[in-house]
Amino acid sequence: MSKAPETALDQDRASETDPSDGDRRRLLLLLSAAAGGGALVFSPVNAEADAEGFPVPRRALTGRNESGKSVFQSFDVTPQVVTFDSRPGVAYYETYATEGIPRLTGHEPDPMLTKKGSFPAPGNTFLRLVRFAPRPPEGTQPAPDAYQKFLDELSHKVPGMAEHFERDTPGMHTSDSVDYGIVIRGEMVLELDDGKTVHLRQGDCVVQNGTRHRWRNPLHERCLMAFVLIGGRRA
Repeated sequence: MSKAPETALDQDRASETDPSDGDRRRLLLLLSAAAGGGALVFSPVNAEADAEGFPVPRRALTGRNESGKSVFQSFDVTPQVVTFDSRPGVAYYETYATEGIPRLTGHEPDPMLTKKGSFPAPGNTFLRLVRFAPRPPEGTQPAPDAYQKFLDELSHKVPGMAEHFERDTPGMHTSDSVDYGIVIRGEMVLELDDGKTVHLRQGDCVVQNGTRHRWRNPLHERCLMAFVLIGGRRA
């Protein structure tokens, strides 16, 4: 009985290649989860691809049932997806967060149902996936107030985050955190203080030790990166 959720998840993934069976397989998934003691729930968000065909990352959230056995609590898009009118194509998938030393009871509520924030406080962690917009066409000039509009919207939608970005050097920012960044899809260029850059491709990773930096997409297609942020104290 305890293996029912795993089998159901395999069935759900199979529906990605046979969309006509999606509803039936989701029903089987819910019934299997109930039989296994799990509470597997879905949001109405399309968890396969966005309107432009870009894969939308999903999150499998685990926990424990009343008998202490591990179960899947959910497998879908995070409840918090932040998009920006001022910067089309950019999205933050606010995925998970911890505060202090996790207790690991298996009954923790999903923090992303209520939590909002930019970078974690010392000892806390945050998992954020970022979809970067494509490189603009050659010769494109942004509007003079485009960057300020983005910072204003960022401040409203992700409280406290815009404060880490410099106003006079677009994109440059610094946080008191160690950031583990992994390129999931596409490519990304990382620039540091001295103007030197590193070109990251799919599967490459970077450890950002609280240093000043900015990101630039070198391709005319979107990029997806995953960031694990660990709050620290600046010496």
